[in-house]
Amino acid sequence: MASSAEKIEENEPGDVSAVVVRFAGDSGDGMQLTGGQFTLSTALAGNDLATFPDFPAEIRAPQGTLFGVSAFQINFGSRTIRTAGDAPDVLVAMNPAALKTNVEDLPEGGMIIADSGAFTDRNLSKAGYEANPLEDGSLKKWQLLAIDMSEMTLEAVKPFGLGNKEALRSKNMWTLGLALWMFDRKRQPIIDWLTAKFAKKPEIAEANIAALNAGHAYGETAELGYAFQPRHVDRAPADPGLYRTVTGAEAISLGLVAGSKLANVPLFFGGYPITPASAILHHLSRLKQFGVTTFQAEDEIAAIGAAIGASYAGSLGVTSSSGPGIALKGEAMGLALVTELPLVIVNSQRGGPSTGLPTKTEQSDLYQAIYGRNGDAPMPVIAVRSPSDAFHCAIEACRIATQFMTPVMLLTDGYIANAAEPWLVPEVDSFKPFPVTFHEDAPGEGEKFNPYSRDGKLARPWVKPGTPGLMHRIGGIEKSSSTGNIDYSPSNHQEMTDIRVNKILGVADHIPAQDVALGEPGERLAVVGWGSTYGPIHQSVSRARDAGKSVAQIHIRHVWPLPKNLGELLKSYDRILVPEMNTGQLKTVLRDQYLVDARPLNKVSGQPFRIAEIEAAIEEQLDG
Repeated sequence: MASSAEKIEENEPGDVSAVVVRFAGDSGDGMQLTGGQFTLSTALAGNDLATFPDFPAEIRAPQGTLFGVSAFQINFGSRTIRTAGDAPDVLVAMNPAALKTNVEDLPEGGMIIADSGAFTDRNLSKAGYEANPLEDGSLKKWQLLAIDMSEMTLEAVKPFGLGNKEALRSKNMWTLGLALWMFDRKRQPIIDWLTAKFAKKPEIAEANIAALNAGHAYGETAELGYAFQPRHVDRAPADPGLYRTVTGAEAISLGLVAGSKLANVPLFFGGYPITPASAILHHLSRLKQFGVTTFQAEDEIAAIGAAIGASYAGSLGVTSSSGPGIALKGEAMGLALVTELPLVIVNSQRGGPSTGLPTKTEQSDLYQAIYGRNGDAPMPVIAVRSPSDAFHCAIEACRIATQFMTPVMLLTDGYIANAAEPWLVPEVDSFKPFPVTFHEDAPGEGEKFNPYSRDGKLARPWVKPGTPGLMHRIGGIEKSSSTGNIDYSPSNHQEMTDIRVNKILGVADHIPAQDVALGEPGERLAVVGWGSTYGPIHQSVSRARDAGKSVAQIHIRHVWPLPKNLGELLKSYDRILVPEMNTGQLKTVLRDQYLVDARPLNKVSGQPFRIAEIEAAIEEQLDG
């Protein structure tokens, strides 16, 4: 099979060391579960991988409609994989709507596997088809395999006495069985998972296992032709160690726990459910054995208020949300900043404004993160670039929050939160602890404690309430720099504002210098990004460099304050291109801070960048 992965990673012509598969169906067809279990089998096979779950915002969109289609794409191979792929090599379409919304992404010669049993007149009409595309020749530029998966699933589970509706819920397992056969995957891990998942309903487990085996057996016994023969993808080279597949939400949760342990303080998480941030609350609630307290509040403001209260009491407060919820938390962020308490705010960005695109990805909260509070209220901002990178960024957010006594915003997005990739579990000893020292020394006779005294980082002391001799006042009203009492005087407010600004700017003295991810300083073009654009930028720059072009990649983790050497580094390039999933926010920040002519490449479709889009922009910049 000629793989479209040739065009989107780094394959030579004829190289099929990577394959992109997209499962698509109705939001009730279990496509996310199917993709997740195929990901599990792929990881166990030793392939590198990246995934992209893409699902509707509606809890249950009308069945068979175009806006109810749910999809899961996985790119896997025997070499390094950094994106979920520009286009699928194989499209598994469970109904006409899934075919119609996805087929144009399939390159010519790509493979369609369709459930012909779902292509009824009613479903065809819902999808806007006047004729059955499986029969009218309209799909002739692709390789088509039409199978009545519905009927075969019903036949496979008939011995278990299930009704038609319940039996058809196993159709995704039949599909998964065929996919496992096609890509030489083992069934036993999936069987073990089904047995454990339905331990209290063994008949359901057995029906799903029967469907899985039936799909696999169909591939083995049917004469499907050369194009649909099984293909083996070798293991990807990897450093020795313990690996697991991790999503961005899981990695952030684990990183927050690790950060609290390195700081030697308990972790308190206050959250309110919102897509796509809710998964962090779910994961942390299962980690109570590590001293984690989770609290689902009645609203966003209560969630951050509880987290601030936990930090005041001596825990590391953490809260999480997405754009609309972050907006609601804005006033409380200012409270955390002016009281100078450590707080980590995780923002899982989604398409917006307002409710916007709840299940789609975007990077449009950068202004909100850097500037989005009343008054001069700066805070450090860290951006996650991939699911596995989320672990390290969460630790870094905990470090800065506790060492500088400040709220920190950690930016991720819907793509990172839901996507999965292999993660080399790090050795615990590889992390340097940053233990918190609570102030416990009472002032001497005739002296008073000043809660706004400063250390070398301009951080004020952290005092647990009730510590003898250290009763003090903090709050949202401006305080005297010398006593901690309320002080409205112009000179004091000027001084306290300057201190808070300089404290955050001073964080730049304690973060790494900005590196060049690919290439060298002084090339013709620098492609500068942040967050989840890392993968497509890396692949496009890598291919451009392989073609002899003078281009480099710079990817920024600390987006506020920016690394101290970044300005000089950017000025060494002739041109700067900034791909962002917004209308040009980092571009504006770079122009403001360094007076460089950063050029934007913007995308706000709710979908990640394709490598081809960035490649075309690189060509345009180098040719211009």
